[in-house]
Amino acid sequence: MAGSGAVMMSVIVSLEALVSRIRSGDRLAVPVDYAGVSMAATPHIIAQGIDGLRLVCVPTGGMQVDMLIAAGLVTSVETSAISLGEAGGAPSFARAVKNGDITIMDATCPAIHAGLMAAQKGVPFLPMRGLIGTDVLANRKDWGMVDNPFAEGDRMVAIPAIHPDRALFHAGLADRHGNVWIGRRRELAAMAYASKETLVTVERIVDEDLLADEKTAAGVLPSLYVDAVAHAPGGAWPYACWGEYGTDVGALSRYGAAAGAGGDALTPWLSGAEWTNRAEGAAS
Repeated sequence: MAGSGAVMMSVIVSLEALVSRIRSGDRLAVPVDYAGVSMAATPHIIAQGIDGLRLVCVPTGGMQVDMLIAAGLVTSVETSAISLGEAGGAPSFARAVKNGDITIMDATCPAIHAGLMAAQKGVPFLPMRGLIGTDVLANRKDWGMVDNPFAEGDRMVAIPAIHPDRALFHAGLADRHGNVWIGRRRELAAMAYASKETLVTVERIVDEDLLADEKTAAGVLPSLYVDAVAHAPGGAWPYACWGEYGTDVGALSRYGAAAGAGGDALTPWLSGAEWTNRAEGAAS
C-alpha cells in the first residue's frame, strides 16, 4: 500500500476529520500515558459529542479518560488502573464510579494485553494463569475457565479477544504513505492489529518512506494498519511524546485541581481552550 497516491490522499486528514471517524458507541482503545496519548483529539471528541464510548485502556488510563468521563461521553471502561500519575487520582473517574455513572470492567495489565493478542491472532481467547482465586476474576463474568488439554486437572483463565472498533494514539513521526514510527512502543502495534481502524495524530509528517530506511523500518507501524493520520504538533501535551518533549506535571496538576472542583472549572479543558491558549502563547 505504501507509495500509492490513493493511500496518500486518504490517510492524511485534518484532526477534525480524523476524530469524526470515531462513532458513538465505539469500543475505543487508548494507550497508557507514557506511550503516546492523543490529547489533541480529546477536545474534538467532546466537541463532536461522540458518546456512549466503551473505553479500553492499554493497559491503564489517565487524563484523556478522565476528560471523556467528565464530558459524559463514556458508558464503560476496561482498565487495570486510572490515575493522573504524579498529579494524583482521576477525580471525574472517581465521581463517576461512586455515582454509578459508568460500568467498570476491572482487569490486569497482562489480561488487557492477552485480549488484544487473541484478537491479533484471530482466536477467541488466550489462556492465563495468576488470576485464579482473585476478586478480579470473580467480578468478570465475561471471563471463563478452561482445562489444559495436555495436562489433567490444570485449569486456566480464558481471556476473551478484545476487538476495539478504533484505536487512537499519538506518535512523533509519520510519512505521507501512512507509515507511523512507534519505536519501542509495541503496545501501539498491538492496539492497531486488534482494532478495526487505527487513528493516529503525529508531531511531524515527512516525505521519505519510513519503511525504506533500515534505521527506522523496525520501529514502523505499516500503513496497512493505519486508517487516518492527522498532523498535531504537541498533540500528546500535557503528556510526553518520546524523543520530543516531556510530561508537563504542572499542567496535569492544574487539570487535576479543575477536575476535583468540577463544573465551570473544567470548561477550559473540555472546550479545548487550554490547548488553544498554549498554542497562541508559543506563537507569540
